[in-house]
Amino acid sequence: MLFKIFLLLTIVPIVEIFILFKIAEATTVWTTIVLVITTGFVGAYLAKREGLAIFTSIKIELREGRVPGNQLLNGLCVLIGGILLITPGLLTDITGFTLVLPATRQFYIRFIRKWLSDMIHMGSINIFFRR
Repeated sequence: MLFKIFLLLTIVPIVEIFILFKIAEATTVWTTIVLVITTGFVGAYLAKREGLAIFTSIKIELREGRVPGNQLLNGLCVLIGGILLITPGLLTDITGFTLVLPATRQFYIRFIRKWLSDMIHMGSINIFFRR
Protein backbone atom coordinates (compact mmCIF):
# COMPACT_ATOMS: atom_id res chain seq x y z
CA MET A 1 0.00 0.00 0.00
CA LEU A 2 2.79 2.42 0.90
CA PHE A 3 4.49 1.68 -2.42
CA LYS A 4 1.27 2.45 -4.34
CA ILE A 5 0.95 5.78 -2.53
CA PHE A 6 4.60 6.54 -3.27
CA LEU A 7 4.05 5.81 -6.97
CA LEU A 8 0.90 7.92 -7.01
CA LEU A 9 2.65 10.86 -5.37
CA THR A 10 5.61 10.71 -7.76
CA ILE A 11 4.15 9.65 -11.11
CA VAL A 12 1.05 11.89 -11.09
CA PRO A 13 3.03 15.14 -10.56
CA ILE A 14 5.49 14.16 -13.31
CA VAL A 15 2.62 13.52 -15.74
CA GLU A 16 0.94 16.78 -14.67
CA ILE A 17 4.12 18.79 -15.25
CA PHE A 18 4.56 17.15 -18.66
CA ILE A 19 0.97 18.05 -19.65
CA LEU A 20 1.38 21.63 -18.42
CA PHE A 21 4.57 22.02 -20.46
CA LYS A 22 2.80 20.67 -23.55
CA ILE A 23 -0.07 23.12 -23.04
CA ALA A 24 2.44 25.95 -22.62
CA GLU A 25 4.19 24.89 -25.85
CA ALA A 26 0.88 24.78 -27.75
CA THR A 27 -0.32 28.12 -26.35
CA THR A 28 1.70 30.38 -24.06
CA VAL A 29 3.05 30.15 -20.55
CA TRP A 30 0.57 32.80 -19.41
CA THR A 31 -2.37 30.88 -20.88
CA THR A 32 -1.27 27.81 -18.93
CA ILE A 33 -0.90 29.81 -15.72
CA VAL A 34 -4.34 31.40 -16.19
CA LEU A 35 -5.82 27.93 -16.87
CA VAL A 36 -4.36 26.52 -13.64
CA ILE A 37 -5.47 29.53 -11.56
CA THR A 38 -8.95 29.60 -13.11
CA THR A 39 -9.59 25.90 -12.52
CA GLY A 40 -8.38 26.35 -8.95
CA PHE A 41 -10.83 29.19 -8.26
CA VAL A 42 -13.76 27.56 -10.05
CA GLY A 43 -13.02 24.28 -8.30
CA ALA A 44 -12.80 25.89 -4.89
CA TYR A 45 -16.13 27.65 -5.48
CA LEU A 46 -17.83 24.42 -6.60
CA ALA A 47 -16.37 22.42 -3.72
CA LYS A 48 -17.55 25.04 -1.22
CA ARG A 49 -21.03 25.20 -2.72
CA GLU A 50 -21.45 21.41 -2.86
CA GLY A 51 -19.88 20.96 0.57
CA LEU A 52 -22.32 23.40 2.17
CA ALA A 53 -25.26 21.68 0.46
CA ILE A 54 -24.10 18.29 1.72
CA PHE A 55 -23.53 19.66 5.22
CA THR A 56 -27.09 21.00 5.23
CA SER A 57 -28.43 17.61 4.08
CA ILE A 58 -26.50 15.84 6.83
CA LYS A 59 -27.94 18.22 9.44
CA ILE A 60 -31.47 17.59 8.14
CA GLU A 61 -31.01 13.80 8.18
CA LEU A 62 -29.63 13.91 11.72
CA ARG A 63 -32.48 16.16 12.85
CA GLU A 64 -34.93 13.60 11.41
CA GLY A 65 -33.18 10.77 13.26
CA ARG A 66 -31.63 9.12 10.20
CA VAL A 67 -28.03 8.05 9.70
CA PRO A 68 -26.55 10.18 6.85
CA GLY A 69 -24.58 7.38 5.12
CA ASN A 70 -25.07 8.52 1.52
CA GLN A 71 -24.40 12.15 2.40
CA LEU A 72 -21.18 11.20 4.17
CA LEU A 73 -19.95 9.49 0.98
CA ASN A 74 -20.97 12.57 -0.99
CA GLY A 75 -19.03 14.70 1.47
CA LEU A 76 -15.97 12.47 1.18
CA CYS A 77 -16.05 12.78 -2.62
CA VAL A 78 -16.42 16.57 -2.48
CA LEU A 79 -13.56 16.82 0.03
CA ILE A 80 -11.23 14.74 -2.14
CA GLY A 81 -12.39 16.58 -5.26
CA GLY A 82 -11.73 19.95 -3.62
CA ILE A 83 -8.23 18.89 -2.65
CA LEU A 84 -7.55 17.73 -6.21
CA LEU A 85 -8.93 20.98 -7.64
CA ILE A 86 -6.57 23.19 -5.67
CA THR A 87 -3.65 21.00 -6.73
CA PRO A 88 -2.11 22.43 -9.91
CA GLY A 89 -2.52 20.18 -12.91
CA LEU A 90 -4.99 19.20 -15.59
CA LEU A 91 -5.54 15.53 -14.69
CA THR A 92 -6.14 16.32 -11.04
CA ASP A 93 -8.53 19.13 -12.05
CA ILE A 94 -10.55 16.84 -14.31
CA THR A 95 -10.74 14.18 -11.61
CA GLY A 96 -11.57 16.83 -9.01
CA PHE A 97 -14.41 18.25 -11.11
CA THR A 98 -15.89 14.78 -11.61
CA LEU A 99 -15.79 14.23 -7.84
CA VAL A 100 -17.39 17.60 -7.05
CA LEU A 101 -20.17 17.65 -9.65
CA PRO A 102 -23.25 15.71 -8.47
CA ALA A 103 -23.95 13.94 -11.77
CA THR A 104 -20.50 12.36 -12.06
CA ARG A 105 -19.97 11.95 -8.31
CA GLN A 106 -22.46 9.05 -8.27
CA PHE A 107 -20.00 6.91 -10.26
CA TYR A 108 -17.44 7.25 -7.48
CA ILE A 109 -20.01 6.61 -4.76
CA ARG A 110 -21.06 3.34 -6.42
CA PHE A 111 -17.39 2.36 -6.70
CA ILE A 112 -16.68 3.21 -3.03
CA ARG A 113 -19.78 1.29 -1.86
CA LYS A 114 -18.75 -1.80 -3.84
CA TRP A 115 -15.16 -1.54 -2.65
CA LEU A 116 -16.24 -1.22 1.00
CA SER A 117 -18.73 -4.07 0.61
CA ASP A 118 -16.06 -6.32 -0.90
CA MET A 119 -13.61 -5.41 1.87
CA ILE A 120 -16.20 -6.20 4.55
CA HIS A 121 -17.15 -9.54 2.93
CA MET A 122 -13.48 -10.54 2.63
CA GLY A 123 -12.96 -9.66 6.28
CA SER A 124 -10.41 -6.97 5.46
CA ILE A 125 -12.31 -4.34 7.44
CA ASN A 126 -13.10 -4.90 11.07
CA ILE A 127 -15.04 -2.24 12.92
CA PHE A 128 -15.31 -2.46 16.68
CA PHE A 129 -17.58 -0.24 18.69
CA ARG A 130 -16.80 0.41 22.32
CA ARG A 131 -19.03 1.94 24.89
